[in-house]
Amino acid sequence: MPAWLPHIDSSIVLDSLKSLLLLVTLFVTRTLIVRAIAKNSALSMEAKRRWVVTTRNLILFALLIGMLVIWAHELQALAVSLVALAAALVLATKELILCWSGAALRVGGKVYSVGDRIQIAGHRGVVLDHDIFATKLLEIGPGQASHLYTGRVTIFPNSLLFTNALIKENPGQEYGLYILLIPLKEADDWQDAERRLLDAAKEECTLFMDEAGRQMKLLEQTNLLEAPSPEPRVTIQLSEQGRIHLALRFPAPDRGRSRIEQAILKRFLAGSR
Repeated sequence: MPAWLPHIDSSIVLDSLKSLLLLVTLFVTRTLIVRAIAKNSALSMEAKRRWVVTTRNLILFALLIGMLVIWAHELQALAVSLVALAAALVLATKELILCWSGAALRVGGKVYSVGDRIQIAGHRGVVLDHDIFATKLLEIGPGQASHLYTGRVTIFPNSLLFTNALIKENPGQEYGLYILLIPLKEADDWQDAERRLLDAAKEECTLFMDEAGRQMKLLEQTNLLEAPSPEPRVTIQLSEQGRIHLALRFPAPDRGRSRIEQAILKRFLAGSR
């Protein structure tokens, strides 16, 4: 190797020489063929043009194939390096890519928007803002049974949309059906408690029962499913030994759920005295 090329790989120099030789050979071959075609008096001008164009394209194709063959091992090493680089970039930016994908899922699937009340991965609240990275919630709590604003703001990455189920508490209608659990002891008169709870729910829900029924019918027509009756109902749950839970399902306006729930509870507790 010449002294002025100490830092260049010998294989690259050899491949460069091969490429140069191939280029010169193909250029000379093309020139000779074009001259032969031009001097051939048996061919018409149009036929000569066709042969010249065909020759040019074949020479270019041969040059491309030759270059690929000559530089195959170098291209293979480059491809391996690019794959390793791409894998490293994906691993390093995995969460960022998931956040962008989650934002695309939210927009494409119309999962939620500003003003919706959602639950995901233990976070619960009203959507205040969202972008391609995260979603901001005004927290509702404490716990899952309360509907009061805590005053705190929760921010979660959009990547959670791929790893956790999302619950939308107000799925686009003015009225909804909600659950209220009343814990009792086994020795308590659960039948009397059931009756009082049901009476309290009917008293508080009677003013909007017809409108809630129309909303359920609209939901039935829109989603092609049999909508549940909005009438308050009580079911009994044996969650643990010695305890009974009365589960009240009742209708309420989306923005008045907490008020209706508290009114039912107060009426039920007042009747137990």
